[in-house]
Amino acid sequence: MKSNRKEALDYHSQGRKGKIEVIPSKPTSTQRDLSLAYSPGVAEPCIEIEKNRDKVYEYTAKGNLVAVISNGTAVLGLGDLGPEASKPVMEGKGLLFKIFADIDVFDIEIDETDVDAFVKTVKAIAPTFGGINLEDIKAPEAFEIEKRLKEELNIPIMHDDQHGTAIISSAALLNALEIAEKKISKVKVIINGAGASAISCGKLYMALGVKPSNIYMFDSKGLITLDRDNLDEHKKLFARNDKVISLKEAMKDADVFLGLSKGNILSKEMIKSMAPNPIVFALANPDPEIPYEDAIAAREDIIMATGRSDHPNQVNNVLGFPFIFRGALDVRATQINEAMKLAAVRALAEIAKETVPEEVNEAYSERNLSFGRELIIPKPLDPRLISRIAPAVARAAMDSGVAQAPITDWEQYDLTLKKRLGLDNKLIKNITQRAKKMPKRVVFAEADNYKILKAAYLAKDEGIATPILLGNKDKIHQMMEEYNLEFKCKVIDPRDKTERKRRSKYAEILFEKRKRRGLTLYEAEKLMHERNYFGSAMVETGDADALISGLTRNYSTAIKPALQVIGVEDGVSRIAGMYILITKDGPFFFADTTVNLNPSAEEIADITKLVVKEVRRLNIEPRVALLSYSNFGSNEGEDAVKMRDALKYLQKDTSLVVDGEIQANFALNTELVNDFFNFSELAKKSANTLIFPNLSAGNIAYKLIQEMAQVESIGPVLLGMKKPVHVLQIGSSVREILNMVAIAVTDAQSKDIKCLE
Repeated sequence: MKSNRKEALDYHSQGRKGKIEVIPSKPTSTQRDLSLAYSPGVAEPCIEIEKNRDKVYEYTAKGNLVAVISNGTAVLGLGDLGPEASKPVMEGKGLLFKIFADIDVFDIEIDETDVDAFVKTVKAIAPTFGGINLEDIKAPEAFEIEKRLKEELNIPIMHDDQHGTAIISSAALLNALEIAEKKISKVKVIINGAGASAISCGKLYMALGVKPSNIYMFDSKGLITLDRDNLDEHKKLFARNDKVISLKEAMKDADVFLGLSKGNILSKEMIKSMAPNPIVFALANPDPEIPYEDAIAAREDIIMATGRSDHPNQVNNVLGFPFIFRGALDVRATQINEAMKLAAVRALAEIAKETVPEEVNEAYSERNLSFGRELIIPKPLDPRLISRIAPAVARAAMDSGVAQAPITDWEQYDLTLKKRLGLDNKLIKNITQRAKKMPKRVVFAEADNYKILKAAYLAKDEGIATPILLGNKDKIHQMMEEYNLEFKCKVIDPRDKTERKRRSKYAEILFEKRKRRGLTLYEAEKLMHERNYFGSAMVETGDADALISGLTRNYSTAIKPALQVIGVEDGVSRIAGMYILITKDGPFFFADTTVNLNPSAEEIADITKLVVKEVRRLNIEPRVALLSYSNFGSNEGEDAVKMRDALKYLQKDTSLVVDGEIQANFALNTELVNDFFNFSELAKKSANTLIFPNLSAGNIAYKLIQEMAQVESIGPVLLGMKKPVHVLQIGSSVREILNMVAIAVTDAQSKDIKCLE
């Protein structure tokens, strides 16, 4: 992605200056709050910490606070710009720490280039922080600064310019070697560049198994050899007892090239001279050592990575440092050691080989990312990074003896990590787990649509359901092959002549149900060529357990066949549609959002009963608000009176917490209700189930919240059907479809239990 100079400057300067701010983490609205936050209340934790220094982790933010420190001597690829000019980068690093791992950061720019003075300054401020990230400090001073701080402090310290690239490129190397079918102990590695990052890469590659004798490292003066004068201790590790050869000569028959130098120093001919399945990591920014297009044009068998986001396999440090520090902080590690770095490498490599979550495909506008030459490391927006790398690092810290607060409950730790980024979707997790315990046969009526096919594949792969695909067999199998989604399942074409007997059977059932509504047997047989009718009949006859449809059709068209073939549940007068919106405050249930245009008060009560039944089936106790623009009689409009009257029907159920008519802000805010209407059922705890006076209000509300708040949604969940049928919203994502499949399976499970009873 390219941005022009003005756009970049505007981004940093418009509105609140810079990119980060500090916000309170405790209540501050009352005088009592302030007296606890500062004097006199703050004295109590001070006294406790003075007695036991470790209490600082309990009473302050130290345990989740990292210092990003630089002197600006090596800012990006721009050189020595000074501490002030490094501040935008350090703020950016702080932003990445926060959004990827929920780690708070103070960026600190130090006007000091002397190593002793720099180390002394950092040591003096170290008690503030749980960890230190050194950034943009030039070599060789960076080596000495990190070494001394690690020796003299007992908190995690890492110079990310060195170790970040080493960790990410090492994971890429392991996977690239697997694809190339090469052993790490036998590969010839060329490293062009001998700065802090290159040195660290070389060391980590050796720790993984690359032989020192197989590494050829070049700096600005050429190949590093033992007969060179003035080699520092770090370059000496890679000095060869060889005659001096050029980079071009070294590249011949090389298996791996790592570039951390400058752009356009490799030619196509040099790439062509490499061994079969060459691995090229051209990481110079913004211009790689060879343009991506030139490299892949030179060799079809190349496995390539760059530092750029507009090419596959971006070696991006954000894949590492947030999660490495997260794991280190969470066990209060005294350092980030070799074992922890290697654990991060292996966790990264493993993630890349697993099925890519659909939200990652969507984030990068891809159809089917999968492990291979163009995906040897995960994408930065992969939600699995925090829950896989941080625990791996934490375990390594514990195993290597540097953890001061070992983790004992790993399942709880996993939930904590997901909660930090709003990924702790307990409801979805619970529904999915229930589905996996007893998977059901789910018919996908639009299986020739990519999203549906991918959701069916994932449902099968994750053990949620046994898919039955409806559609043209040749087209579906072609799509499976095209998108690498091949899996074993039934594929049925309702129009196929081989299905004539089953169509006739299904048509008889439909005819019996609709013969007094003007439907002839001939018309019923004709309708059974249509997938929604055929799929509904499969569910009605027990040939399948649930139906998913509606992605490509309007709601009323998709729902009509199910109503005619299956019908509503006994005792139910009408169906309804409910949306589940997942927020950080828990799930909220909205109804009716899809079916009933303008229900009466009695119908509102019936809809509410359906919703309450479903919410309880999901193991959540509903607290119902009957919404209006009015609060308890403050207006006498038609909708207000309707919701007020609906309450009278519902109050017969004394087990139900329900109140109304009430405005939405009051329904969700117990303080407001207590201030004005403390008699209300919702004064003790706010509502989680919101019933709207008409379809227009419900539909508008959930769509606004869905878009503006970026919440995750499940729905529409169709309520009141005799058997599980769920009609998707047009344009649903694969993740949303998969969630609906899990809902359908648990629905089928509960209906089975009811039948047994």
